[in-house]
Amino acid sequence: MTGDELNDPLGVRATGGPSPRSAPPYRLIAIGGLGVACLLLFAFLRLTGDPMGGEPYAIAAIGPRASLPAPSPPSSETAKASTDTTGTIGSERGTPDKGSAAQELELKSGVKIFRPPGSLPSGALIIDVPQALGLRLPPAPDMRLVEKGRYGLLPKVGKDGARAAEVYARPVIGPSVLQAGAPRIAIILGGLGLSTIASDAALATLPGAVTFAYAPYGTSLPGDVERARDKGHEVLLQVPMETFDMEQASPGPHVLRSSATAADNLDQLHWSMSRFSGYAGVMNFLGAKFTADDGAFTPILRELAARGVFYLDDGSSARSAAALIAPSLALPSARVDVMLDAVARSDAIDAALARLEALARDKGVAIGMASALPLSIERIAKFTATIEAHGILLVPASAIVAKSHPALVNREQ
Repeated sequence: MTGDELNDPLGVRATGGPSPRSAPPYRLIAIGGLGVACLLLFAFLRLTGDPMGGEPYAIAAIGPRASLPAPSPPSSETAKASTDTTGTIGSERGTPDKGSAAQELELKSGVKIFRPPGSLPSGALIIDVPQALGLRLPPAPDMRLVEKGRYGLLPKVGKDGARAAEVYARPVIGPSVLQAGAPRIAIILGGLGLSTIASDAALATLPGAVTFAYAPYGTSLPGDVERARDKGHEVLLQVPMETFDMEQASPGPHVLRSSATAADNLDQLHWSMSRFSGYAGVMNFLGAKFTADDGAFTPILRELAARGVFYLDDGSSARSAAALIAPSLALPSARVDVMLDAVARSDAIDAALARLEALARDKGVAIGMASALPLSIERIAKFTATIEAHGILLVPASAIVAKSHPALVNREQ
């Protein structure tokens, strides 16, 4: 090898001609690889039909290959579910069983499958993946919506006009074919936060569209509420109010009383409202006497309107003045239609749920409420597992309040 050859650039002869070992065409390889990747991505999007690249939905063909006669209404009994290689959901023999086995499968798996009312699956159907996977609500507190009070953080209307009634509300999520004109039911489970066992059972059993209401006395309320909102549950605050017989039915300390001054009642209200953040609305905790007193009740409802939350009356007292006072204050409000566990027996709760469903079909919307009792949680879980298959949409309480109050944003997705 000569000295000139050592000084020449690698791969280039001293004469400047190309070396027998010319450099690999890296640029061409990179361009070719990019082109292949684009082709694969295009093919994937064409095949999956998901140009949004990950929006949580799924369409699955789970129907039988042959057409079937229209079924009778779903049986309350369940059958052991199985699937054949084509995805047909049927009984142990692989034959259709009018939907009961499919409902059992959905209940166990947590995935809801929408079917048009009165029909069996026969083609591509929408699986409600967002509900199955859960919806985590935005963290609370939203610092735009709080101010420091005597006992802690209080809700307020943001400088941009944002309100807790909208920001902390759960969006309405369900099969798109139901959302247009389907009857709507909201179910509120109250008295949460007082028992860890009850709170854990409700979180483990009930779908996110069930609204959770917390009394202000729990020892771990911020954490309990955070867990509930992480699982998609809209949250309400229950404020203790005076009953007609405080010895027999006292809601506890920090009670709003008809005999107290407005300033004292507002101070007690602020104590309750400071116990945790993230609630979209406030409802009474007992309070038949207080809610019947216009003079005592009006300043409380005015304060709720000013702080950007809605009011939900629990429907326990026919003498409540909320429906008369709230409109004059531009306060979004609604009233519970059916107390679901006034009689704590399985048959009575099931009958109350049936009345709630009938009322929703008649009026378009209905609100039911129950206490956080194990039996109530169990019956509500069974009812909500099939509600959408019956053509009814389960919604948070705020969605029904928004229906009657145009100023509220109706958060539908």
